[in-house]
Amino acid sequence: MGDIAYQLVGSGTRKIVFFHGLMGRGRNFGAIARSLGDEFTSMLVDMPNHGESAWTETFSYVDMADALAEVVRGEFANADGRLEPVALVGHSMGGKAAMVLALRHPELIERLAVVDIAPGASGSSPGGFEHLLTSMAAVDLSRVTRRSDAEAQLLERIPDTTIRQFLLQNLRPAGGGSYAWQPNLAMLTDALDEILGWPQFAAPPYTGPVVWIAGENSNYIRAEDDAPMRALFPRVRKATIRDSGHWVHSEQPERFLATLRYFLDQPGPEQPSAG
Repeated sequence: MGDIAYQLVGSGTRKIVFFHGLMGRGRNFGAIARSLGDEFTSMLVDMPNHGESAWTETFSYVDMADALAEVVRGEFANADGRLEPVALVGHSMGGKAAMVLALRHPELIERLAVVDIAPGASGSSPGGFEHLLTSMAAVDLSRVTRRSDAEAQLLERIPDTTIRQFLLQNLRPAGGGSYAWQPNLAMLTDALDEILGWPQFAAPPYTGPVVWIAGENSNYIRAEDDAPMRALFPRVRKATIRDSGHWVHSEQPERFLATLRYFLDQPGPEQPSAG
């Protein structure tokens, strides 16, 4: 897998890593990271095929998780190669990658926060994601000389301003007055079944503390997801953020931050809490 881009935010001695969802980028967690900056150094990752990270020919959560594990190890290992386990936060697609990483590389992860996603087929309809991706691909970039040109073309297909702006963060100048999409739209569209699914691999349960954060108004986590989640993550605790849809950290940032802070301050694996 090619180069994976990331930025570090904050100066705290504790380490935390953030994985964004489909069509996102690392800086989507920038405000959260800055709020944690006195206590944590945050790694904001551009997931493969997004942002400044390299494209791949195929999509695989297992390959992605293994590559990301090496990036975390490379950044945070001490001079002698030892790594103090880090906290890991993943939203949506990034939440699935985070779960796979924790299951395959548990020695790297001190605790895990999974945001509005489950270890199985995603609750949202694939058609919704396909519509977003094909809408972006349908923009005639030859007629785009400024961001507002692309927004005008997206307006009919994506009437929701918040979602439209979220997608437009992926539009970047490509030189000579032209623009290009940074994500690997064609591959991601072809791989939607894999992105919305769950990979098959053998690994024991992850026994570190886990918080499973759901948006109250989201359908990405369903009742039938409870048993498989608890089988893979026996120390999971569920938290629901009121008045929030799928993009919990952007729709309710203060409530999300409070929930995350509370979880990060709980005893770790060496100090299991009573009950």
